[in-house]
Amino acid sequence: MGAGDGNPSGEVGPRPRPGAMISPVGTGNLGRLLLGAGALLLAVGALLVLAERLPGFLRLGRLPGDLSFGKGSFRVYFPLATSLLLSVVLSLLLWVLRRR
Repeated sequence: MGAGDGNPSGEVGPRPRPGAMISPVGTGNLGRLLLGAGALLLAVGALLVLAERLPGFLRLGRLPGDLSFGKGSFRVYFPLATSLLLSVVLSLLLWVLRRR
């Protein structure tokens, strides 16, 4: 490779063509990520269906700190206690998973 070979930076190897996408994530990793996300959505959906059929099993959205205001056909709902509970549970879960 000399000075006149069209590669002024001195890099070895072919240049990617202009406009080509270079992805740091391989397709195998992306596939695993999508499968994991799908499994998580399936588990959450099954838990919500189960919670609907068993009274008192999972009262998300109906906890004592959830606020609901309304008049006539207008209703405002703010699930404050549910949001705090989910935040604490997910934070603990992620903390445990990161320690492994």
